[in-house]
Amino acid sequence: MDHQMKIGYSFWGFLGNGVTDTPDGGRSHRRPFIDALLARDHQIVFLQPDRDRLEADDDLGGAYTFNDGLPSIDVLFLEWRWAIPGRNTTVCGSEGHTCDLHRQAQLINHYTARSRTPTVIWDKDRTLRAESVWRRTAHTRVCEAALAPTPGAHSLLFPVAEDLLAQADPLTLAARPRDLALGYVGNQYDRDESFDRFFAPAAARVEHLVAGKWTKTSRWPHVRFAGRIPFEDAAGVYGRSLATVLMLPERYAAVGQMTQRIFEAVLAGCLPLAPADIRFADRFVPKELVVRSGSDVLERLSYLREIAGTEQHAALIAACVDRLRLFGLCRQVNTLESVLHGLLQTTATERGAA
Repeated sequence: MDHQMKIGYSFWGFLGNGVTDTPDGGRSHRRPFIDALLARDHQIVFLQPDRDRLEADDDLGGAYTFNDGLPSIDVLFLEWRWAIPGRNTTVCGSEGHTCDLHRQAQLINHYTARSRTPTVIWDKDRTLRAESVWRRTAHTRVCEAALAPTPGAHSLLFPVAEDLLAQADPLTLAARPRDLALGYVGNQYDRDESFDRFFAPAAARVEHLVAGKWTKTSRWPHVRFAGRIPFEDAAGVYGRSLATVLMLPERYAAVGQMTQRIFEAVLAGCLPLAPADIRFADRFVPKELVVRSGSDVLERLSYLREIAGTEQHAALIAACVDRLRLFGLCRQVNTLESVLHGLLQTTATERGAA
């Protein structure tokens, strides 16, 4: 069997920096992932609109192929989209409409349902229903970015490039002056509870900054919200911050699904404090950075302030960088390739039997 495949890839977001007014967290890992697949001689054609060109006026040097039709492909790969009322459930062309969901339905209809094209669904937001037919179809596979995925699904984590880990120098990062004790970059979605428990109590006592889309903030008048910032500015916030808190929606925490925020923070030398109710918290951070309450966060921050700039501080950063190997890009691309090859073999057997 020829191991090079033509992959039709559907995602709604950006490969470059994109625009500020978007929640697309995939920007930090999508392009390295795609580039690693291309480097292994797979062909990739993108099946959703080229938002980098259309919205951010960035053609990415013409490095990628987009096709809004239904080209011939070996495999369909979907970064799963879900219904967002008022946005992608409205009539095409109406104000504020995004066509990601309609396009995904068209792709599934044509490739997965009609042509029985091998299909991989990467359910990055945990929105694919447990009873979905695509979890029980011979020529489809579901991947999740969790350490304990739904039974039957494969664990495909958000990848971080190994060369970034190799370049991170803990001593240099520890020596950087940091005027914020606590920083956070990310959106509010489903994070109020952990914000209330871990971040807000500490923010009342230390220099801090929260960047991202937080629309309902009246209950935390003491917290400094900066609003959305350009994607490339996130590293600057983390570069000024001694620590951050890894705040996950409950549906992520329960299955050990860590977001890309952890790499953004650690690679800028900002230490991630992980709430103990995140499953496998101690696989993501060293034990001394696991916290159980807001007062734990404050206690940890005062310790970190004491050791800031020392070898102990550098050693903690090094331990965090080491934990990121779990997300290594090579590992994740190997995982996807093995899922794809298994799927193609199953499909070939099925077609042979038919």
